[in-house]
Amino acid sequence: MTHASKTHHYHADVVWTGNTGQGTANCRAYQRSHDSSAPNKPPIPGSSDPAFRGDATRYNPEELLVMSVSSCHMLWYLHLCAEAGVVVQRYVDRAEGVMIQTADGGGRFESITLRPEIAIAPESDLALAHTLHDRAHHLCFIANSVNFPVHCQPEIVRSPQGVDSSSSQP
Repeated sequence: MTHASKTHHYHADVVWTGNTGQGTANCRAYQRSHDSSAPNKPPIPGSSDPAFRGDATRYNPEELLVMSVSSCHMLWYLHLCAEAGVVVQRYVDRAEGVMIQTADGGGRFESITLRPEIAIAPESDLALAHTLHDRAHHLCFIANSVNFPVHCQPEIVRSPQGVDSSSSQP
């Protein structure tokens, strides 16, 4: 099926909530806390990584990037499996991003590795289930937008007959 080219627009608001009364008078005078939101959705509490004076109880941009790549891949994979007749009963990804910090204080992501653990129905085609990861990676909007490698190391097993693996709990 060929799809026509379309342009999609996404809107997000990021509001700094970390002014402790001194603004950015110095690097220790403010918190890195902020709230990110999109129309009609609950806010996501954000901060910088604790290594950069951030709040460990809030999501940092690096975690959100890894989550974004992981969830985009998962959504494509589930879609492709549904189209191909591969019945996924459980999907849990333990993704990891590697970022290097440069001498000037900046940095960049070196890679993200997805490690999905997937259970499929006993009658599903295990070889096809593996193959669909390559297609999902090719179609993933986020993986196609980053300038570093995204690796996928799936572990796929067939669920035992009669076992309900519908829970997504790790």
